[in-house]
Amino acid sequence: MTANIVPDSEHSGLMALLPASLRGFALLARFDRPIGWWLLYWPCIYGLALSGGLIARWDLALWMLLGAVAMRGAGCVYNDIVDRDLDAQVARTALRPLPSGAVSVRAGWTWLLTLCSVGLVVLLQLRWEAQIVAVASIALVAAYPFMKRITWWPQVWLGLVFSWGALVGWVAVTGGADAAMWWLYAGTICWVIGYDTIYAMQDREDDALVGIKSSALRLGGKVRAGVMLFYLLALAGWGMAIWSIRPEGQALVALVPVAFHFAMQTGSLKSDGSNALGHFRSNRMAGLLAALAFLVVGAAG
Repeated sequence: MTANIVPDSEHSGLMALLPASLRGFALLARFDRPIGWWLLYWPCIYGLALSGGLIARWDLALWMLLGAVAMRGAGCVYNDIVDRDLDAQVARTALRPLPSGAVSVRAGWTWLLTLCSVGLVVLLQLRWEAQIVAVASIALVAAYPFMKRITWWPQVWLGLVFSWGALVGWVAVTGGADAAMWWLYAGTICWVIGYDTIYAMQDREDDALVGIKSSALRLGGKVRAGVMLFYLLALAGWGMAIWSIRPEGQALVALVPVAFHFAMQTGSLKSDGSNALGHFRSNRMAGLLAALAFLVVGAAG
């Protein structure tokens, strides 16, 4: 049980150095769990890279990194405010700042607005077309915490949200949309569904008891096959995005490293979820490999 609780309750590293009065806020925004903002950030880089603008607009990449950290933190705070009663019933999340009482709900809302103000600063660095695209995601973000109550596939909704940066990055460079952008977005959605299904494997027993729905529960004993399918769909979407930019077979070779990584992930994933957290976190590397593929293709195009 301890091993299951640690991912959301340990006060190690930099967190342990913070005053107790600040530590709860840092934990509420998951600053101690960088994997979340990495996974939100990579789609932004995908859009910048495949559109051919990453090198020339490296400043946008830095601004988007700040935005990913701030807005992922804001999303976690909002999610915890909405889910605080459910979190109190799940072993892995019971010690989070809100259900444990370390941070009040009122203070949580104040912290949420503070993080959103950082996101606003980042938003103002984008061209107006990209600003509109970014703001359009707010409704999706606001609805996400409720999806686990009404559908077995909240991971699909998370895919729509966490992949949105690909649209913002693309429009920030090009000022418009085309088929390659939409294929990129579709492929990234499937990637998110795959890795978040792995993440949800940790909570299957508790989720079933408290009535939380997830793709991991819906897939039952076919979780590995389901994750593999979504990863294949991700590669297909990304391949179509690349083909739309460079309709050449050798351009698709750029996806081989990330395809190999996906194969290793699914091949070694244990059906009982005992190694799910490590496999979920390995998607930081998968994201990097995909970003490098898009950078190579975008720069050559």
